[in-house]
Amino acid sequence: MAFSRRPNANVTIFWTTNTNTHNLLVITQSIYIWTQLVYFKGGFMYVRKIVCLANSRKPPSGRCIAGKVTEGSHAGQWLRPVSTRPSKEVSEEERRYENGQRANILEYIQIPLIAPDPIGHQTENAILADNYYWTQHGRATWSELNTLIDPYQENFWTTAESTHYGMNDKISERAAQRINSSLKLIKPENLQIQILSEEGYQGAPNRKRVHSSFCYHGRRYILSVTDPFIEEHYLSREIGHYAIERSLMCVSLAEVWNGYAFRLAASIITPERC
Repeated sequence: MAFSRRPNANVTIFWTTNTNTHNLLVITQSIYIWTQLVYFKGGFMYVRKIVCLANSRKPPSGRCIAGKVTEGSHAGQWLRPVSTRPSKEVSEEERRYENGQRANILEYIQIPLIAPDPIGHQTENAILADNYYWTQHGRATWSELNTLIDPYQENFWTTAESTHYGMNDKISERAAQRINSSLKLIKPENLQIQILSEEGYQGAPNRKRVHSSFCYHGRRYILSVTDPFIEEHYLSREIGHYAIERSLMCVSLAEVWNGYAFRLAASIITPERC
């Protein structure tokens, strides 16, 4: 299995370690691949194939990509590829395939990775090997997605506070420390998309925002939507509530910011998107 290097990746550094010294080899023309392992900057580069279940907005100008591993001993586990930048977002270039198209939700994607990078409750993070292209291997069907729904986990759905426009969407840093995951695929009940006009920050003009209102295991939630497809589809509509009959939702618990972690609707998947 070979992965193409990006145009700016013309030098690969390989480290080997023994008890006496570190040997540095610089190879400029080729890489050696053994099954799914490649020496890469301090360790083995490895590959995971996922079905992409979230491709959401991530400040400052990138995406949060997440999905479930589909093969091997890690099948069924969540994976979130992250960059080495402080904000961890995946750039538009990093999710671009060699053919120019960009990785998107519901696609089966093979992603070269360097190392796991768990941070607090975001245990699914792994650093992407940004010198190499991802590869796409088909697209998931609605029936396939329904086999990936997560069971209810009380720890993840711990009672939360509410933001001004949300409900049960704000978890204190202390409470987040007791949670050991940050991604769930659920089947929401009574889902409505809410288009609201929200007050601007520090006197800025009002802006239309997209929220998701739904019930899950007897509790109501209102979460901000960060799915670009859903945002674009509904921001063109009037202020109001719009029901969605059948859907799956990827709920993401963002990293802690100003003492809180926020629940987000990272994707809303309907049969029509498959």
